[in-house]
Amino acid sequence: MSTGATTGPIAALRSLLAGDDAYLVGGWVRDRLLGRATVDLDVAIAADTGRTARALARQLGATAFPLSEAFGSWRVVARDHSWQVDLTPLGGSRIEDDLGQRDFTINAIAEPLQGGELVDPFGGREDLEAGRLRMVSSRAFAADPLRTLRLPRIAAELSLEIEAATGKAARSAAPALARVAAERIFSELKRIVAGSSALRGLELMLSFGVTEEILPELSALRGVEQSAYHHLDVYDHTMAALAETIALERSGWESLGEHAPAVTALLAEPLAEELTRGHALRFGALLHDIAKPQTRAVTAEGRVIFPGHDALGAELGRDILGRLRASERLRAHVAALTLNHLRLGFLVHEQPLTRRAVFRYLRTSESVEVDVTLLSIADRLATRGAHSEEAIALHLELAR
Repeated sequence: MSTGATTGPIAALRSLLAGDDAYLVGGWVRDRLLGRATVDLDVAIAADTGRTARALARQLGATAFPLSEAFGSWRVVARDHSWQVDLTPLGGSRIEDDLGQRDFTINAIAEPLQGGELVDPFGGREDLEAGRLRMVSSRAFAADPLRTLRLPRIAAELSLEIEAATGKAARSAAPALARVAAERIFSELKRIVAGSSALRGLELMLSFGVTEEILPELSALRGVEQSAYHHLDVYDHTMAALAETIALERSGWESLGEHAPAVTALLAEPLAEELTRGHALRFGALLHDIAKPQTRAVTAEGRVIFPGHDALGAELGRDILGRLRASERLRAHVAALTLNHLRLGFLVHEQPLTRRAVFRYLRTSESVEVDVTLLSIADRLATRGAHSEEAIALHLELAR
């Protein structure tokens, strides 16, 4: 039943909860059925969660703290962070009652802590095998509107197709996200943006009306036409810039030649909110043109321009992340990326470069000079209008 890092906490819980109703539930059971490694245990228990958490922490030299006073849930985390256990009160007199209150059928499977057959009253195992994501009941989203955001996140993470009735219910419930704490929303959003299938997660968010509720500024980019140098509207360009960022990341930044290993190492550094600099770069790609709707203008010659969208975008990006209760460090970092994302393009027009011009670029974009150079490359790669090949080549030459 358990392997690796989770063997110790499961054995300890078996001893502490001998004779009590206790079940492994949720993501741990689901991921084990999928053959995915996980060190996060979810356990539903009839015993007192706080007392059990503190006893488990004492026994294993771990740390215990309450997750939600309202729901009575506790978390126990290993000192080396090699595992964690979330303990929640059993929701009802039977495990079936508890599972009926969960979000999706694939998360409504339980395994008795002391061993035994899986409890799967809603066909979650069959849905897993079919690659299907389905709500437990029609009440699922009303019970917790955050599930409308969890839906695209889980579908993207696990490559699942969303059942039609579930998608329809999520779309209807999306406006209720306004009642959900911003911290909970950002916790899900950052998993989508930093995840292996970020583009699909964002696409699903848009299709189910979630983006409009939590990132209306992003939705507002749709249909905003650009100049002849662009081949996409601002929204599709933004998604293309994010796609290029992810593609460059997955290539190991090989286009940067000898600098690639150093860039890879820099982007792997932790920044904030359990995100690396590389993850923050993805947020930069997502928000770099966020102020284009407000700054769009057309010259007398008919050319579309966006004067000041970099500076206003930095302010908007900071405000958006602040609204989502992101840390000041992440807000400042992404704002700096947005503010400076045009500067590499300006250098293209100054060639041959002087030492003074290079110094000015590095000084002006200090603290994000490497990151914003990478964002500028991705931005340029996502711009395939007039003269694009020449511009892309010049950007890469400067970056090297």
